[in-house]
Amino acid sequence: MHQPVLKNEVLEFLQPEPGKNFIDGTFGFGGHALEILKRIKPDGRVLGIERDEEVLKKQPSVQGLILKQGNFSNLKEIVQKEKFSPVDGVLLDLGLSSWQIGESGKGFSFLKEEPLIMRVDSEGITAQEIVNSWPEQKLEKILKEYGEERYARRIAQSICQKRKLERIKTTSQLVKIIRQAVPAGYGRRRINPATKTFQALRIAVNDELGNLEKVLPQALKILNTKGRLAIIAFHSLEDRIVKNYFRQEAKQGQLEILTKKPIRPSLEEVRTNPRSRSAKLRVALKL
Repeated sequence: MHQPVLKNEVLEFLQPEPGKNFIDGTFGFGGHALEILKRIKPDGRVLGIERDEEVLKKQPSVQGLILKQGNFSNLKEIVQKEKFSPVDGVLLDLGLSSWQIGESGKGFSFLKEEPLIMRVDSEGITAQEIVNSWPEQKLEKILKEYGEERYARRIAQSICQKRKLERIKTTSQLVKIIRQAVPAGYGRRRINPATKTFQALRIAVNDELGNLEKVLPQALKILNTKGRLAIIAFHSLEDRIVKNYFRQEAKQGQLEILTKKPIRPSLEEVRTNPRSRSAKLRVALKL
């Protein structure tokens, strides 16, 4: 269903041992959390937080595992409510699961005909609302900033022109608009021309960067001294936030950066799990 990215590297850096407690703030299908749980038995516990309630419904009960539906941006509040302490390590895997991309039916993939939702949970705005109601300048801004899309202006203009004729409801409608907006040669590049637009919309819908900025100080605060914070990012915007936060707190003497450069997946892992190719793992130790 979902292959956990950089699993061995995460275990090596988090150093789970019997009796320790860990938080997986992006539980998904438990690929990382269940491996951690094996190593902290019989007394250790894992608190798994998952934003997508549909994903949580698919999880079996496992001894030592506490599952909670919620947004990791509320990490401190969830930890206090569950009276989960001490905390020896926190893991955040910021990528979507294979199930969410391929099976959720929410329009995360531009390869399938689905409604433009892109919402991980059931609250807030949808991608359809954004493309049909946001002003052109605001659309251009998120495509440029969140998608790092070089043709952001052309795509935003095209979206605004097309939505006057009919409401943009599906992934295939949006893909067609993007393809018509960008130069012909852009479609022959290694990545699909819709990739960056879909990324930008998903980030905007789920406030991914804002949530990451909120969780980092909370994670540091709840950790034990010598506790470890491990974060797997999948695009440069997330990775930059993590890198800058680690550097800032290291200068203040609050943490030690254990990964001077981000850890990348091996060629073997990329071959068996192509979605891992852009993953970057950074780990820090609380002082």
